[in-house]
Amino acid sequence: MNPDPNTPNPRLMPVNDRQLTRESWKIFQIMAEFVEGFERLAPIRPSVSIFGSARTPEDHPYYQLTEQIARKLSDAGFSVVSGGGPGIMEAANKGAKDGKSPSIGLNIELPDEQGGNGYQDISLSFRHFFSRKVMFVKYASAYVVAPGGFGTLDEMAEILTLVQTGKTRRIPIILVGSDFWKGLIDWFRHTLVKEGTISAEDLDLFTIVDDPDTVVETIFDHYEHRGFEPSEAEEAILLEL
Repeated sequence: MNPDPNTPNPRLMPVNDRQLTRESWKIFQIMAEFVEGFERLAPIRPSVSIFGSARTPEDHPYYQLTEQIARKLSDAGFSVVSGGGPGIMEAANKGAKDGKSPSIGLNIELPDEQGGNGYQDISLSFRHFFSRKVMFVKYASAYVVAPGGFGTLDEMAEILTLVQTGKTRRIPIILVGSDFWKGLIDWFRHTLVKEGTISAEDLDLFTIVDDPDTVVETIFDHYEHRGFEPSEAEEAILLEL
């Protein structure tokens, strides 16, 4: 059967030189984001990345809980890294800035939702989600995941996948708010494990807590018999992120 002459054949589509040049030069913008991120974030260790909804108002219990967690982490010697925006991200930066350690915001340029909050000692701006996501993982000693939406779930799934597959080192992954996460974890247990798409042992990759002190204790317990700095083997893994 002869192909429809009106159907485009991708192998024969003409190349737009202007578009190709633009895409090629985009690589340098991406490289610049990585270089700046590495240079500015390398000195902040140990650090904890905190995630949560941009839409949580200041008077919400989750905002206040996150602010308390960030303050305790900061006073315990951890730099606190958030997405730099409003809501839970603002609470994380605000709590950290009131503490003893640096407050860092990894801001993303979005058309509608996010504007940077005013509680950042170090502020970086990204155009690309993927380079920003590397920065969240690269220097983190722990992840704290507060209630949030698609972006929060994306970050949570990212770190779980990286740890599960051995593409990054094992770090504490702490979900804050048992009532909020219960339905999702039940689905993990009764659907994903049952269907064999994850192992029962994968449920041990994260911990669910409800109070600020337990967050700090969970992180220190994980590192009780080792330092916060990555081992030589872990450094090799992190180079391949």
